Amino acid sequence: MNDRAALEVLLERGPLTRSQLASITGISKPTASQLLSRLQESGLVVRDGIREGLPGRTAELYRVNPKAASVAGVDVSPGHIAVRVAEITGEVIGEHRLLTPGRSGGEVVDRLRSAIAGACDQAGLDVSELGRVVVGIPGAVNPATGRLGYAPHMSGWHVPRLVQTITAGLGVRVAVENDVNLVAQAEQAYGLATNVDSFAVVWVGNGIGMALIIDGRLYRGWTGGAGEVGYMPVPGAPTARELGRTANHGMQAFAGGPAVHKIMRSHGFRGHDPAAAVQVARRALTEGGAGDRRQRAHVALSEVAARVAMGLAAIVAVVDPGLVVLTGLVALAGGEPLRSRVEHELHALSLPRPPVRLSRLSAEPVLEGALVLALRQAQDELFTSTVP
Repeated sequence: MNDRAALEVLLERGPLTRSQLASITGISKPTASQLLSRLQESGLVVRDGIREGLPGRTAELYRVNPKAASVAGVDVSPGHIAVRVAEITGEVIGEHRLLTPGRSGGEVVDRLRSAIAGACDQAGLDVSELGRVVVGIPGAVNPATGRLGYAPHMSGWHVPRLVQTITAGLGVRVAVENDVNLVAQAEQAYGLATNVDSFAVVWVGNGIGMALIIDGRLYRGWTGGAGEVGYMPVPGAPTARELGRTANHGMQAFAGGPAVHKIMRSHGFRGHDPAAAVQVARRALTEGGAGDRRQRAHVALSEVAARVAMGLAAIVAVVDPGLVVLTGLVALAGGEPLRSRVEHELHALSLPRPPVRLSRLSAEPVLEGALVLALRQAQDELFTSTVP
């Protein structure tokens, strides 16, 4: 327990001297000395120079050994595979991106390995040296069948025992996680939800998705599909009964990318994709211009917000989260004007009135979340067994 506490403190605050470590963790200086010797022998801690410029004797500084382990976070979409490799301290040391993830099971594993190898080459590593790989992907792996569900658009990924297949192909330990679930874990680790026990992350982009953290823990559901709100029936949208299970229906048909694009075009705002069109409307609203154009932008963004809020109201009524975080290309393109309208509409529809906030994570939040989870898993393993 002391070892783990010391390592976590060194990760968060290091480099530290023996005395500083003892003071922060509450252990004695002799115990701190024994602990640091043990962690050095195990390769988890290294010396980092000496402390100078303060009264008293000079003292050696210690930090977590960044070479103790490396991990990879991966973001997979229908169009690309993006990879980041980081040391156990969280420092990113390699990145790579490949287009066209593959169209069959074998191609998927080969492309995934190529993408990870590209990032590892930049980091001076071999793929086999990675301690963990976390893959973020639309949809969810059913724990009973091992197959990817809720993702008919992810060609090539619907193979039996998906995680085991990828693990065997890469030769390292792999976890496959829903992309929005990973964003929620990044929000929980260092985003808007660090002090919120129960919250929802809602992805508004080409697709609609959600992740739920309840009482501090990610909620997955029985088949791993908790949060797949794109399939949720909403008033005014066709259902699976009329169109079939894999067709465009429910919340996706009501407020997904194609629906948003159609709304924007109907009010005269065009772009090569839904997010670009929403951004044009936001600028028309916030950067001045003709009064008629501003009014049309207001109406267009309000219509999108009303549709998003309709789905959110059902979620809020059931889950009662303390916070709703909006993310995804459309939500981020709409910015504050869209966020404020979603919040206004939601509070008009729902008795619970959680604040609605716009994510401040980077432009690639799935990669951030994948690294958060990979680092957490690798650190848990290393920090619970420190004796060589």
